Amino acid sequence: MEAENSGHVLLFPLPIQSPINSMLQLAELFCLAGIQVTFLNTHHNQQLLCRHTNVESRFRQYPKFQFLTISDGLPEEHPRSSLLFGELISSLQAVAEPFLRQILPAMTCVIPDGLFYYAVDIGNEVGVSVIPFDTISPCCLWVYLCFPKLIEAGDIPFKGNDLDVLIENVPGMQGLLRRRDFPFYRLTNCATDLYCQLALKEIQSIPRSHGLILNTFEDLDGPSLSLIRSNCPQTYVVGPLHLQLKNRLADKRMPSSNSLWEEDHSSIEWLDTQPIESVIYVSFGSLAALTKEEILEIWHGLVNSGVRFLWVMRSNLLRGEEFNHQLVKELVEGCKERVYIVSWAPQEKVLAHPAIGGFLTHSGWNSTMESIVHGKPMICWAVYVDQRVTSRFVGEVWEIGVDMKDICDRYIVEKVVKDLMVTNKDKFKKSVDKLSILAKQSVEEGGSSYNSFEYLVDYIKKLGRRGKVTNPNCMR
Repeated sequence: MEAENSGHVLLFPLPIQSPINSMLQLAELFCLAGIQVTFLNTHHNQQLLCRHTNVESRFRQYPKFQFLTISDGLPEEHPRSSLLFGELISSLQAVAEPFLRQILPAMTCVIPDGLFYYAVDIGNEVGVSVIPFDTISPCCLWVYLCFPKLIEAGDIPFKGNDLDVLIENVPGMQGLLRRRDFPFYRLTNCATDLYCQLALKEIQSIPRSHGLILNTFEDLDGPSLSLIRSNCPQTYVVGPLHLQLKNRLADKRMPSSNSLWEEDHSSIEWLDTQPIESVIYVSFGSLAALTKEEILEIWHGLVNSGVRFLWVMRSNLLRGEEFNHQLVKELVEGCKERVYIVSWAPQEKVLAHPAIGGFLTHSGWNSTMESIVHGKPMICWAVYVDQRVTSRFVGEVWEIGVDMKDICDRYIVEKVVKDLMVTNKDKFKKSVDKLSILAKQSVEEGGSSYNSFEYLVDYIKKLGRRGKVTNPNCMR
């Protein structure tokens, strides 16, 4: 009875590394607040989690928590790569829709990833509160919310090939956002582009939701949040989530790993031998794939900069080819003393390490938040979706790094690495340290993110006491 009164939440993440990580952090926060939690994962990703982390034993300490798994509808040998992401989303939807209709009547609230627009309608059908968790950057979400206006104004799809044309019909971003910063920057047909259609369905579902959860903090994204709230007043801003969780754990330890990849902790041992702020950390996340030419240009730019670097080279980093270990071995020869390569790293621990002075990143939202929290300036080599908008904000709005998107030239890489790590090191460090302090203040008791999470918990517990909802309306 106690569990029922505290509310029962179903968390349903997008089946990729970053959203799973964020949702598990949110799940543990709910557990600490006494809320009953069911975490719905795919069989494939749950197997990876259990293989590479202690996630099952860790959550066993919470009697009100359980994992549930479903098939993603794909054969086990499917690569589930970024190039085939649309197949994964479509296949999972076919399995998830009937499953959600079956399980949601037993819940008081469902928190799906924002991309799972169909969960909103199913929740409303069965009278269960739906609060999507949008794991992309708020600045990109606001661009999404402006899609209908942009289509109506004729700004999208783009006409011509000039990617430096400014997009003027995104309120709050006039004079800032270029076509190359757009989530789908080579968009030619909205009606046939899968990702544009998914984004449109996602934003159309927001007014039918009971709220929205975002992983950021007011002092970072205040202007974007104000605009988002014009569409969804009940927006819970609870980030940085990993820091919120750390602060609420009894021993204030760094949250445990939620990695789908095996982490190589020798990277920390190597960093222990390096001078303070002398190393740039290089990682393009869990999905991005680079061509051999791109890898070589970035590599030579880093080597020519003279700066030490730690590079995460996943086994599936090389686009369209088998990963060539011999190539890596040959590259490392001659510069072993200032280069270290791993297939996957414990990223939070790496970014927290005093030897790290900067981060060459794909600008994924979790990576960006972690870099800000640990006070590490960034070089952004964004690939797709929210990364492209985020990287523009890193360089031009927050001024905590350099936006290098669409450039893969060894001479430019060398120049920006020197700029970040040597020439303008103090300027970038000062800017990011200010945001780091504000991030930490936001999750302390009485801070904006701390309070927002308390409001969310209170709402869910009230739902548990009074039962199902009947009048969903996020839009005012």
